[in-house]
Amino acid sequence: MNTKSIRLGITRACHAVAKQRLVLTTAVAVVIGGSSSVFACPVCFGLLDAQDSSMIDGTRLGILVLLAVTLGVQGAFVGFFLYLRKRAKRITEIDLDTEWSKLQGGASRA
Repeated sequence: MNTKSIRLGITRACHAVAKQRLVLTTAVAVVIGGSSSVFACPVCFGLLDAQDSSMIDGTRLGILVLLAVTLGVQGAFVGFFLYLRKRAKRITEIDLDTEWSKLQGGASRA
């Protein structure tokens, strides 16, 4: 056996061990943090009684308000960029008209 094949075998073994460690670490993380109680609060998970429906209604209203604020800010950004685009087109047309009138004025003098 030459040293190149030995190095290749050692490299492959190290990669196999690294893959096994990754799989084992992922499995442990899923087992520890993968219970359903970790992923949902009592409101979302449906553990509250009917008497707590005001809390559920408040949560839903809060989500709607957050969505409305987010969409409002995004809409303002879109509106601002559309305004800038319209303004840039208007300024370009004014500059083009000014340049054209200068060219016309220069041709009539000649």
